[in-house]
Amino acid sequence: PEVCLRLQSGPGPAQQSFLRVLLQGCSTQLCMSSLTGLGPFLEDEVIPEVIPMEIEVVDAKITLKDDSPQVYPTSPGPLPIILAVDHVVVRRRDDGVFYLTAPQGKDSPKEEEPVAVAEEQKAPAEPVLATPSAGACGLQLKQVPELQRELQTMKLALAEANMDKARLLQEIRKYNPLFQL
Repeated sequence: PEVCLRLQSGPGPAQQSFLRVLLQGCSTQLCMSSLTGLGPFLEDEVIPEVIPMEIEVVDAKITLKDDSPQVYPTSPGPLPIILAVDHVVVRRRDDGVFYLTAPQGKDSPKEEEPVAVAEEQKAPAEPVLATPSAGACGLQLKQVPELQRELQTMKLALAEANMDKARLLQEIRKYNPLFQL
């Protein structure tokens, strides 16, 4: 089955209610209007009792399509958002806070730096070792991780600026499709 649902409830304070949902191998398409239409069902005048829950999603693909009316008739419309999930667990505990975790097991990949980023960030060993004094060598060794972090920050800022530029160009081309930079 793609969806498994289990609700436990007990009469006494020793046994509390608990909801568990398992979504496995599911591929579905949802319209954004159906998601925004759920808002009134979630509102209530009475503050509800917090029910602890666990939602586990394994190997799922959810496509979100914006079905709202287009603002500009010449626009091709927004692209659908595809959310692909390998394995994630959403837990809501007694305090009402949702916790999003990825299980770390023998089959799950460990967090590692991408090879391309690691190779770019490696500092050459020869200039650091070729310094005449040990104090200067220690200072340079301490500066390498700091410089790597600074380089990574600059790369992220550059990527963000490029995305902003592309977004602005796309907005300009909505009004003038023949615009060239």
